[in-house]
Amino acid sequence: MSTHRPFIAPMQFDDAQAAYDQVQAIYDTNIAYLRDAMKRFVAGENVGDHVRACYPFVRVHTDTVARADSRLAFGFVAGPGTYETTLTRPDLFARYYLQQFKLLLKNHGSHHVKIEVGTSSQPIPIHFSFAEHEHIEGSLTAERRLLMRDVFDLPNLAAMDDGIANGTHEPPPGEAQPLSLFTAPRVDYSLLRLRHYTGTSCEHFQKFVLFTNYQFYIDEFIRLGHELMANPSDAPGDDYIAFVEPGNLVTRRVGQSVQPGDALGAAPPRMPQMPGYHLIRADGTGISMVNIGVGPANAKTITDHIAVLRPHAWLMLGHCAGLRNTQELGDYVLAHGYVREDHVLDEDLPLWVPIPPLAEVQVAIEAAVAEVTQLTGHDLKRVMRTGTVASTDNRNWELMPQRTPERRFSQSRAIALDMESATIAANGFRFRVPYGTLLCVSDKPMHGEIKLPGMANQFYRDRVDQHLRIGIRAMELLRALGVDKLHSRKLRSFTEVAFQ
Repeated sequence: MSTHRPFIAPMQFDDAQAAYDQVQAIYDTNIAYLRDAMKRFVAGENVGDHVRACYPFVRVHTDTVARADSRLAFGFVAGPGTYETTLTRPDLFARYYLQQFKLLLKNHGSHHVKIEVGTSSQPIPIHFSFAEHEHIEGSLTAERRLLMRDVFDLPNLAAMDDGIANGTHEPPPGEAQPLSLFTAPRVDYSLLRLRHYTGTSCEHFQKFVLFTNYQFYIDEFIRLGHELMANPSDAPGDDYIAFVEPGNLVTRRVGQSVQPGDALGAAPPRMPQMPGYHLIRADGTGISMVNIGVGPANAKTITDHIAVLRPHAWLMLGHCAGLRNTQELGDYVLAHGYVREDHVLDEDLPLWVPIPPLAEVQVAIEAAVAEVTQLTGHDLKRVMRTGTVASTDNRNWELMPQRTPERRFSQSRAIALDMESATIAANGFRFRVPYGTLLCVSDKPMHGEIKLPGMANQFYRDRVDQHLRIGIRAMELLRALGVDKLHSRKLRSFTEVAFQ
């Protein structure tokens, strides 16, 4: 027999806050039920043959294609029909869910569309029910751990694929169309992965994300973070209130109060694979930075997971091989196109799909370069070239027969080569996250200028600070631009989901 699971019947709402409150109530009830059952199971109690709790769902139905005129590329359904998704962590996504609910009611409310919220039939895997610092399963015996698989629902990969984002999802006849890119299990899976890979809780991630492939940039970001925290200045645009490092080590800004969870942070015994750092703003629109390491596999892995947090933009800051003889070491490359030879996204996003430059991001990056370098006109163009970036999964591409890469670079008009930028841009396109790339030329192997240890270290020290400040400034300009102008309609598909 199965124990009785919590169930709250569907209700319709024409108020976004009331709909959100119902989502919160359903989620809290089901999570509390699971956690209580798990604690009793760990204590050796018989909790029944099977314990199940389910996610809340949200659903909208409309009979018309009409909607309010909106400059946003989201917040409305594509046409007549029923649209539905499961939701998780309403505490973490409160602002996000409220915004989506308000937009749906605004854009369709005149046609008597309401938001329906209820308990879904999608089970919450027991692994996704543990609180941040709970490790209650660690005391289980091997026999009890094996029995847990029969008593509780485990993660089901079939419920968390990326068919919706890839445009390959086809609901069975009679089933609702997707309302968002990610189902609740898919989101929960990524939240756990983020903690594992970056060493920081998902709560700390901000809406603007910088990626790098060199620790030098992280060292400088840490220095700048602590410098800001020691400065009580409230200069315009500078509303950072805390700096967070791996292990959830929180440094509050001078004058800011210590928060209850701050004391739980501890330096990790070893650094995570892709450590994350966060300049926090109270509204979540600060800047996170992740050292993704080298290679397109890491670039795909981290963006697959950060995408569920629905960032407003992500930007790659890294080093590249300059492919033109006219380039100098230290020159910048602003990518306006990508040659995708990374191979990690070939099955998810076909190579024939173009990855367009996004005007708002390009303008912000160029403005940031001009502002930080204090260069204009021809002088600016001399140190920053706009062009195609090729990304490869072959770190030793230089060892290929020389005419092969040279011919391909010439045919594609590529001006720079790296291993991550095309992956990050392509996954931004795939997950509807505005993206951009600003690289710095660190060597020119096709022209006999390869990195030597001493030369490389000096180059990094000379250029990293400026490059990082450009990236931070670009993100601040995008934040000032506003969400309504940032989320480009170029990222929408014909049958797009309603949620951003």
